[in-house]
Amino acid sequence: MTAALQEGDKAPAFNLASDGGGKVSLKSLAGKKVVLYFYPKDDTSGCTREAIDFSGMKKDFAKADAEVIGVSPDSVKSHDKFKAKHDLGIVLLSDEDKTMLEAYGVWTEKSMYGRKYMGVERSTFLIDSKGKIARIWRKVKVDGHAKEVLTAAKALG
Repeated sequence: MTAALQEGDKAPAFNLASDGGGKVSLKSLAGKKVVLYFYPKDDTSGCTREAIDFSGMKKDFAKADAEVIGVSPDSVKSHDKFKAKHDLGIVLLSDEDKTMLEAYGVWTEKSMYGRKYMGVERSTFLIDSKGKIARIWRKVKVDGHAKEVLTAAKALG
C-alpha cells in the first residue's frame, strides 16, 4: 500500500476506456483543470444524483476551464446505458481492473451490516492545469458537492 495522495502531489497518470468507445488519458487533458470524481456504481441513487449534479453544471465547469470526469469500476457498456438513461453530459471512464482506483487510493475496504468488502470510496480530486492535485474530497456526501467543487475550480484561476 502506497502512501495516500496529498494535495500538491502529481496526479497519477491514467489511460482508460470511456463511454462511447473512446479513451481518455491524463496526458490528453494537459493544460486543463480536471475534476475526477470516483463513484461506486452506475444507476444507484447517490451515484445518479451526483452524476446529474455534475452534468447540470457542465457549462459552468467549462467556463472555469475544467473537465469533469466520472470514474467507476463499471463497464463501458454500463456507462453508456447510464448516460443514455439519465441524459448525462459528462465523460465516464471504466476502470474494471481497478488500476486507477488503486492509484488514487479510492479502492478501499468498506463495511455494511457487519460485512466487509472492497469498494469505491466516493471521492473527488481537483487537478490543476499542470497535473498537480489541488484539492481532495474523501467520503463525499452528494448533496451540494458538485457546487463546492465548482467553487474550488473557479478559485484555481
